[in-house]
Amino acid sequence: MYNGVIIVNKEAGFTSHDVVAKLRGILKQKKIGHTGTLDPDATGVLPVCLGCATKLCDMLTDKDKTYEAVMLLGQATDTQDTSGKIISETNVSELRAIGELDDDKIINAVESFIGDYNQIPPMYSALKVNGKKLYELAREGIEIEREARPVKIISIENIRIEFPRVYMTVTCSKGTYIRTLCNDIGEKLGCKACMASLKRTQVSMFDIKDSLTLDEISKLRDESKVEKKIISVEQVFCKYPKIQTDEKFDRLLYNGNSVKASMLKDDESVALEDGKKYRMYDSKDTFIGVFYYVKKEAIVKCDKMFYVAEV
Repeated sequence: MYNGVIIVNKEAGFTSHDVVAKLRGILKQKKIGHTGTLDPDATGVLPVCLGCATKLCDMLTDKDKTYEAVMLLGQATDTQDTSGKIISETNVSELRAIGELDDDKIINAVESFIGDYNQIPPMYSALKVNGKKLYELAREGIEIEREARPVKIISIENIRIEFPRVYMTVTCSKGTYIRTLCNDIGEKLGCKACMASLKRTQVSMFDIKDSLTLDEISKLRDESKVEKKIISVEQVFCKYPKIQTDEKFDRLLYNGNSVKASMLKDDESVALEDGKKYRMYDSKDTFIGVFYYVKKEAIVKCDKMFYVAEV
């Protein structure tokens, strides 16, 4: 069984669930999970967790993400992208001609969204209300009130205008809908807008340059080279400081028990800080999992266990 994270370069037309289903067939294993949905029409980085790494799924969904987006000025749709039904249009060429939509005004509107803002999630989304996904309600013609949620636009760079399209690179927090960002920019400009295309280029440490299409993964499987492209769980947490136990306390780790700070090997380069997370190893340098320090009790507790005992 494969264990770790593989970076899929999702193609347009596939849902995130489609990717998981196809990978189960390609890799011949059931224990696979994705780290957050990517719209069917969107392309790019989709980290997929394999084997014991499926415990990572919920830890990776809250990471910052980067997208290359194209916004189309002049129309609003029910899905907030060009795949939807047009519900409102504006003659942006006329506004452009009279100076109401010059480049400076467009760029200023786009950049005004950098920072924290409250975003109302779209009806066509996988968010659940009373156990039902919003897009299921939308397909039934039902629209319900949604509460705005705080999101953060960390940066918007490489803004390029090829009127009526605007190209931009957006880095944002979890839960941000780029479709809705485009819609909101259009509202601010007073001309309507929707998303024309979206490509995710990065999720935390996972970059599109290291991604593979499903066909490429199939080929690597046939050549018995898939494992070379799988990122180990240990690598995912490479930025966490490393701690390990003295040999006589190793057995406590294997069952996910907490250990006293005094049971750790002395390492002057690592200072234990309250609430901080660490990569835990046994004395033989076997990766155990992610632990965090509780200063009040002077113990290190297990957050996520990844150790698998040899049979």
